[in-house]
Amino acid sequence: MTRKHQTALVTGASSGIGKSIAERLLKDGLTVYVAARSVDKMADLADKGAIVLPLDITKQDQIEAVAARIVEGHGGVDVLVNNAGYGQYGPVEDTPVETARYQFEVNLFGLAGLTQLLLPAMRDKRQGMIVNISSIGGKLFTPLGAWYHATKHALEGWSDCLRLELKPFGIDVVIIEPGFINTGFADTLGGNLTFRRDGAYAEYAGRFEGRVDKARTTGEGSPPSVVADTVARAVQARRPRTRYATGQMARPLLFLRWILSDRTFDRLIVSQFS
Repeated sequence: MTRKHQTALVTGASSGIGKSIAERLLKDGLTVYVAARSVDKMADLADKGAIVLPLDITKQDQIEAVAARIVEGHGGVDVLVNNAGYGQYGPVEDTPVETARYQFEVNLFGLAGLTQLLLPAMRDKRQGMIVNISSIGGKLFTPLGAWYHATKHALEGWSDCLRLELKPFGIDVVIIEPGFINTGFADTLGGNLTFRRDGAYAEYAGRFEGRVDKARTTGEGSPPSVVADTVARAVQARRPRTRYATGQMARPLLFLRWILSDRTFDRLIVSQFS
């Protein structure tokens, strides 16, 4: 039987969730393009058959080059996995707006630009799938995470609207909402925590740092392969769900957010950083 989806692009594939997704799609027999800034970190994917492309998702010329290369090589993609992203944390008052703006460039506007360029080929074929790697942070919130959560909330809304627009063309839009995944996110977050050491939020941010350090040392979270398996399940589905929550604590936390009032949920979250 001919597989519905033949060609995929995975962004942010140099490590963690993105690399695991690429490995799984290769295993499933797809032609897989992988893109990230650190090309050397994708050498192992190239050895497994992936086509490696350099991509800084904030650079329009690189976005255009990636899209052009894929359209020229395979007429576009059947599956676009928008995975590139990162977490920027810190008090709203202490975080420069330029830093916040860059967070949106990476987590929303860059992937939106890439999606725009790859959609025409999908429309021509009247089939395809956009998989946006969001987070339970697209529905939940934590202190010091305003800008990160804002990007993920925005991605959720953007994806919902895109799903409605693309339905007449036979293109699915799927949102993946990982919970706690052991990908080195805590290591990266430690370097992306912005606050003034002598400021009003220093004590609170210090406790947050301690929580991040604990997560780093204990290796909390599910392996990234659980996200890869979820993406593969969506790609293989005849009628994929619009959302998949996966990984440690994803479903329980989303359930609590659904049933608890804002104030009660506030107390629950704050208690984890006290």
